[in-house]
Amino acid sequence: MLEIGLRHGISSQPAHSWARGKPSRKGSAIRHRGVDQITAGRRLRPGLLLLVLPAALTLSGCVATPQPGITDASSPSQVLSAQAPTKSAPLETTQASNKAPVYWIGRSNDKTFLYREFRDVPEQDNPVTRALRVMMSQKPLDPDFFTPWQNPKKLASSISGKNVITVDLSADAFNSNVDPAMAERAVQQLVYTATAAAASAGLIDSGQQIQVVVLVDGHTDFVAFNHVRLGSPTARSAGMVAPVWIIDPQEGTSVADGAVKISGRSTAAGGKLRWEILRIDGSAKTSYLNGTMTASAEAGQSGAFSLPVNLGPGNYEVRVSQLEDGNPAEDLNVDTRGFTVK
Repeated sequence: MLEIGLRHGISSQPAHSWARGKPSRKGSAIRHRGVDQITAGRRLRPGLLLLVLPAALTLSGCVATPQPGITDASSPSQVLSAQAPTKSAPLETTQASNKAPVYWIGRSNDKTFLYREFRDVPEQDNPVTRALRVMMSQKPLDPDFFTPWQNPKKLASSISGKNVITVDLSADAFNSNVDPAMAERAVQQLVYTATAAAASAGLIDSGQQIQVVVLVDGHTDFVAFNHVRLGSPTARSAGMVAPVWIIDPQEGTSVADGAVKISGRSTAAGGKLRWEILRIDGSAKTSYLNGTMTASAEAGQSGAFSLPVNLGPGNYEVRVSQLEDGNPAEDLNVDTRGFTVK
């Protein structure tokens, strides 16, 4: 028997679809009610509800015999190209902010990856549940991102002392028609978001492997999006996260004029990056500043990059891409962010 705390949220708003070159991504608003959670002896907020899961929901032996066209959540079948990163994103660190890390799906060149945003969330909800609720019900800030998830009527999450996050949601979360590759990315989107939220809130031991078990209406073996069988412990899959993403400024934000700091992360530690800042005037974009930089290779800062620039008031777009030896003319794995300087 596994004793864990569950916290629930309920909402009735619809989710959205996507369109545009890099896919645009959509979602809707949320409404919560919840009870608090105990994990690894840590007490969160008042209102604790302890539930004991039956032996049928233990974390082993829960995967049915494979069927043609159906993959297991713990073993994604999609293999990205040789240029794809070989590592998953570093696990988020504990932060005091009330912003939740949320992953979305987006395209770079001809490949599809996961990208992260930090979103404002209500304090009263479970950190994992609230991040997943945003992922399934709200729009990404960046119109180039999207989510195939629908806003479920029921959503709960819990954490065991073994660094296993259990997510239980209703079947209406899967009312989207996607292909097998997108279905696997959607499941990883949930895994990345759940683990990021737990790590950011300090609820898990980041020195151990973190896995996520997804139940649907309390049961294992549900086939998500008609392609991926859920129920087995699933970790972050290498190669799913974007090779380059800009962390600050976030899409659509405003910053003070003068010194503007642009920061982000590349999966190629010590790799060369090309950057460009475009000035936007109506529908016209004009190159304003550009150059190259090197992602950090230091332990604990692997792949991080930072770019301080001086900008006057106006609308801008920053673009960052990886440079490949022997192919300096091509921008690989481009990420962009639009922002305003006041």
